[in-house]
Amino acid sequence: MSTHSEQESLEPAATLWRDGRPVYDRGDTICVIGAGASGLAAIKNLKEYGFGVDCYERETGVGGAWNWRHDRSPVYASTHLVSSRPLTEFPDFPMPDTWPDYPHHSLLLSYLERYADHFDLRPHIWFGTEVVRVEPADGERWDVTTRSTGGYGAERTSRYAAVVVANGHNWAPKMPAYEGLDEFRGQVIHASAYKDATQVRGKRVLVVGAGNSGCDIAVEAGQQAARCWHSIRRGYWYLPKYAFGRPADQVGHAAAALRLPLWLRQWLFHRALKLTVGDLTRFGLPRPDHRVYETHPIVNSQLVHYIGHGAITPVPDVARFTRTGVVLTDGREIEPDLVVLATGYLPRFEFLAPEILGTDAAGRPSLHLNMFPRRHPTLAVAGLLQPDAGLFPLVHWQAVMIARWLRLRELAPERARSFAARIAADTGERWNSAKVKESTRHWFEVGHVEYLRAVQRTLDELEVAA
Repeated sequence: MSTHSEQESLEPAATLWRDGRPVYDRGDTICVIGAGASGLAAIKNLKEYGFGVDCYERETGVGGAWNWRHDRSPVYASTHLVSSRPLTEFPDFPMPDTWPDYPHHSLLLSYLERYADHFDLRPHIWFGTEVVRVEPADGERWDVTTRSTGGYGAERTSRYAAVVVANGHNWAPKMPAYEGLDEFRGQVIHASAYKDATQVRGKRVLVVGAGNSGCDIAVEAGQQAARCWHSIRRGYWYLPKYAFGRPADQVGHAAAALRLPLWLRQWLFHRALKLTVGDLTRFGLPRPDHRVYETHPIVNSQLVHYIGHGAITPVPDVARFTRTGVVLTDGREIEPDLVVLATGYLPRFEFLAPEILGTDAAGRPSLHLNMFPRRHPTLAVAGLLQPDAGLFPLVHWQAVMIARWLRLRELAPERARSFAARIAADTGERWNSAKVKESTRHWFEVGHVEYLRAVQRTLDELEVAA
């Protein structure tokens, strides 16, 4: 395959124009935005279905969120998987059997780099190139405007047959608005800016938020800080990483795959927790206001350990900040040197007009299978999921589905129109047997077994002989 510089020199002069700017026609080529795990899976599977692919990656390497060198990466030094290796690996590219059950982030990056090399994906990627705009064009095609990352050089617009958006949804921090925060004289950072334990060592630290990152950071602060408070807004169920001698997610996967009813799975889980951890309220943690599986699982074997040893002090939600401290909702005031806001992330698609993805006022897109917008059949989003297991297997089959869908449009237009009508009529199914809490954190929450079954039904519907 020719290099990008060779392609560019061979490419004819622009024959299309849009708003006075030249547009370079890429024919039947598909554009993929982002070279993280989701983008790599999209390139690989589109390529296997015979499509030409151009991928634009704003950073200088693959890996997305798992590449700690990237500015937008939320990874910190001690980050490990919270889903086990067999439920995280791509189905056609297994991780080495010698790797631990929960690999370190450096292993995940090496895995994605080897995936890119094994399937020869790098020649399709324009590194150091960010997407500025994605606009509908004639014939259900798309004009994609790019420029060098950082805004250097001229913009360039290319026309593509379809676009796969794979820019991730864990890079734009969700910052809460607290009264008095601007006047607080201590240091405040979002969890995305936390990189290693030197940032908390010897300080009085308040960690706000009880997601997986918040719990990990609280555990590190409990070991390294002079004092650690952990502000928890509501009660959660804390899953140990191991249950019955196996990674806990594998136990949960087996129960879901056996189609055990939700009430029975919940009963088994609550029974196991009662026998092992006991009543969490005796540690000062709030009582959960929901049953297990109704929020995203918190996988942490160490939080209760360090709370039980007095290294972490659970406290309620933040009411407001003062110049020197933080007032909690129970009236107590504490004086941290550092506040870490582990308050999550919001999806950002700044290169797309909100109406294209059916985005509401809160910023939540409306997509069939969390992938397909209702009125734009040649646009798809990959990886916009928050599963109760690893993401990579799900995004692999999403990418296969996208490739089959685009091929079906060519080979069986009547069947394609039927599927497009179903996309347009989507009623917002959640693919989770539990009634999940309504919050930004759970916008994309899915039960991985239920979601994969829905994907399999769709793959069967889209299958067509080449």
